[in-house]
Amino acid sequence: MGYWLTKQEPSAYSFDDLRREGRTMWDGVHNNLALKHMRQMRKGDKAIFYHTGGERQAMGIMSIISDPYPNPEEENPRFIVVDVEYDSAFAKPVTLEDMKMRPDFAQWELLRISRLSVMPVPDNIWDAIMSMSR
Repeated sequence: MGYWLTKQEPSAYSFDDLRREGRTMWDGVHNNLALKHMRQMRKGDKAIFYHTGGERQAMGIMSIISDPYPNPEEENPRFIVVDVEYDSAFAKPVTLEDMKMRPDFAQWELLRISRLSVMPVPDNIWDAIMSMSR
């Protein structure tokens, strides 16, 4: 199973929106590196839903419920989507500031490439975020 972090501005689509709807198509990704990461997602993987903007915090987990496929709302087939569903909310959100205080996170893309909207989460960082969210 792969682990991912996906970012979204909560004013556009929030973790509470996903919880209420249950599932959605994760779309709108156009950055080449983020698309490369999305192409590696597989049904059964897990992703952290991260709020950007003023919040900058990991809110909870969603499950990837489809392999990547061309975005039906885009003419260019290189733009892909995955279907996701709500899994669970964190007891306490994990803030970017909390993550920056951890030396073992220093080389992770979230801290190095701040505008990247989809990225893999190494196992050790996934485990640390799960622990920090309790």
